[in-house]
This record gives sequence, C-alpha cells and structure tokens, in this order.
Amino acid sequence: MKICAQLVELISINQTIVLDIRYATKNNFTKKIVYPLALLFLQREVALALDAVQKDLRKLGLGLKIFDGYRPLTIQKMFWKLCPDERYVAHPDKGSNHNRGTAADVSLIDLTTKTELLMPSEFDDFSERACRHYPFTPPPAKHNSRLLEEIMAKHAFIGKPTEWWHFDWENDKQYPILDIPFEKLIMQKI
Repeated sequence: MKICAQLVELISINQTIVLDIRYATKNNFTKKIVYPLALLFLQREVALALDAVQKDLRKLGLGLKIFDGYRPLTIQKMFWKLCPDERYVAHPDKGSNHNRGTAADVSLIDLTTKTELLMPSEFDDFSERACRHYPFTPPPAKHNSRLLEEIMAKHAFIGKPTEWWHFDWENDKQYPILDIPFEKLIMQKI
C-alpha cells in the first residue's frame, strides 16, 4: 500500500546537518546547475531518521554532510540520458528512491573543523573506486565509509553497493515515485 507523500525540507527537522547540494551547482557529474535552489527535501520519516543519525554522530564529534535527497522524475530522466548505467543511475521507468524522497547521498564531516572525512572517492565518481568493497580503498577511507554505513544501518538505511554515499531508507517502496518540481515544493513552504 502506497502512502501519501509528505516531503519536508530537512532543515525544518535538523538545522545542524551540513548541506552541499551539488546539483544546485556545476560541481556534479552533469557539469550543469540542475536544481534551482540548494534545498533538500525528503519524506518526513526519512528526515527524522537522518536527524537520529546526526545525533548519534555528534557523540563521536562527527556530523552528516548531504549532497542530495528528493529528485523529481523529470531530472532522473535527464540523468539517465547522460549516464544510462544502472550501477549509478536508476532507470527512469523504474524510478529511483530519490524520486520517492527516501534516498539520501551523504558523507561525514568533523564537527570541529567542518571538513569532510576521507572517503573512498569523490561524490558522483562513477567508477570502481566508489564501490563499498573496492579492494584498493585506503584504510582511513575504508574505516570512515564503514562507520557511515554502520550508523546509517542502525537507523534503517541500506547502502548501495556501487556508491559509498548513497543510502535508501528501508521502507522506501511504500512511497510513490514523484515528479513534483522544486519550484512547487518551494511555493508550498511559503
């Protein structure tokens, strides 16, 4: 049974999570600005789960940095045209959990310095280096990636094998695939 979508802006739940919305910049695999504003929307339950992750990380002197959350299906279709490889981009006929508002692309930061911890690769690196079990990952990056995966799993997130940064919320399929433009979401919050 699908339930009604209730997308919320993450900062309405937790303002301490660092946002680095790459698709609102040219610093992403498309090399273009795709999102009109650097805002992050998710299903309410997913945002609450990320809030719990942030609280656990804070005890370790760490925090979340989030690159992406909800993504309209129209943008998913554009991504597929640029990278038709299901290891990295979900086929738009199936939809992505990003289109449901139940996936987040995340990393870890040091709360004191606000710097991102070393990870297996850069965000949006569509190569073997981004894989969770790439055998040549440097030990510190492997440690950080595993720590992120463990804490995310504790709060019902499942990591994607080919992208260390991508996590799907375990109850994702109860939500429909959406194609609500960011402009409409922004107008709803006013």
